[in-house]
Amino acid sequence: MRKLYIIIIMTIVFVSTACELKLKQFGEGSQTTLIEIQRYDRLESRYLTTGDFSALQQMNIEYPMETRTLIEDVLRLGEVNDPGINSKFLQFYQDTTLQIIITEAEMQYANVSDISKQLNKAFDRLRKLSPNVSIPTVYLQIGALDQSVVVGNNSIGISLDKYLGEYYPLYDRFYTEAQRAQMTREHIVPDCMFFYMLSIYPLKDYEVRSQYERDLHVGKIMWIVNSLLDKKFFSTKYVEKVDRYVRKNSLSAKQLLENNL
Repeated sequence: MRKLYIIIIMTIVFVSTACELKLKQFGEGSQTTLIEIQRYDRLESRYLTTGDFSALQQMNIEYPMETRTLIEDVLRLGEVNDPGINSKFLQFYQDTTLQIIITEAEMQYANVSDISKQLNKAFDRLRKLSPNVSIPTVYLQIGALDQSVVVGNNSIGISLDKYLGEYYPLYDRFYTEAQRAQMTREHIVPDCMFFYMLSIYPLKDYEVRSQYERDLHVGKIMWIVNSLLDKKFFSTKYVEKVDRYVRKNSLSAKQLLENNL
């Protein structure tokens, strides 16, 4: 099966599974929540810290796609149906460092209402630029410090272990100062929007394009994300090139999205 998921370190692989868009109403008005963040991480944490088999059952029944992606593609522990895979999965996370990270992630992200609001605002703006855009399912998970955002067939998985803060002590052992600066709560939504948009607005004829054209396309998506979030989260020379192009030609974000540069 051909699979696609995109991770923060710019590695791209493919995933193809079915997922369901979940909508709900909230607040006193009629505003619609486009995205409800799924707390897969809580079941995962329960199983990995206590060995609670009922939590594992819920993971497999309620989140089969997320569990398969985590075990097979993120952790690469084997096939989800392999004999003994559950014990292998549990044992993998008994590492002291990972146990500390699980606890820290659940503490820092006990409440994610701010992230939910930011995501909904960003996708509402994106839908105004592109009315037919597909709204993904978004879920939280705890990985193993190697991947931040997993984008699959109309879903976004956020690995909380990669967003514990610039000054989180354990990060010093694995990441550069520049990398740590982006491993913060405020970078979750920009990363999600960037990688999701990169997956649904790929560069046409990518294989035959020059590296310059590829970098410019990435800069275009980054510029649009900055526009959606009203903040310059991404700043590269290619983002600056796109910005100059937009200003010179008096383009809106919508026009840029439809423009092949």
